[in-house]
Amino acid sequence: MNSCVRGLQQVNMHESASIDLAPALIVEDVQATGRQLGRLLREICGEDSDIAIVDTLADARASQTTRPRPFALVDIGLPDGNGIELIAWLHAHHPQTASVVVSAWGDERTVLAALRAGAQGYLFKERDPDELRAALLSVQRGGAPIDPFVARGILDFLVRERPASSASAAAGAACPPLTIRETEVLKLVEHGCSNREIAELMGLSRFTVEGYVKAVYRKLAVTSRTAAVFEAKARGLLR
Repeated sequence: MNSCVRGLQQVNMHESASIDLAPALIVEDVQATGRQLGRLLREICGEDSDIAIVDTLADARASQTTRPRPFALVDIGLPDGNGIELIAWLHAHHPQTASVVVSAWGDERTVLAALRAGAQGYLFKERDPDELRAALLSVQRGGAPIDPFVARGILDFLVRERPASSASAAAGAACPPLTIRETEVLKLVEHGCSNREIAELMGLSRFTVEGYVKAVYRKLAVTSRTAAVFEAKARGLLR
């Protein structure tokens, strides 16, 4: 039984579709790591896949402007700036491009900043190839993988940053309540379901589900599925 079906059962009912991992843009200033990531993508997508590897923000912007690619793996620490800047730029100028961080940086503020900028996942480059391959396959299916080492730390950080005494007041003042349908959709997003899968499970059109997802984004002031789940958990909207 897949996680989407389990999620459907757990919410007692009754964003995105799959992602192309190639052509891809890899933004990594360590040549060996860039080559490793390129090999992993070619193992998944085919040896003749178009994989561009660059090592600066400037080259990444130039490459994407010349030949927009639907997928980008982005390091955080780059010679000419922070990879989060590139993720925000991609989100604004190439919203069709899904970006995932692959970095050695794992502090909670950096992870949250990347997610809020539009990253759809956050991975550690030190993981072995099999773990990275599994995470990339999850992205391909429409998932939003977060390295488990930082996931718990992010949730704890969000709770610390939002004391219980003020969290509900802040949420009530700044965030309109989620509807029952929006909450159901968000719970399925939490289980890694794509919009297409959610539509099939709920008996809705994909466009209706996309409308619910956009409404959740707007109410939680986020720009990605992963950020929506973490923000909802921090506000006590998901258990």
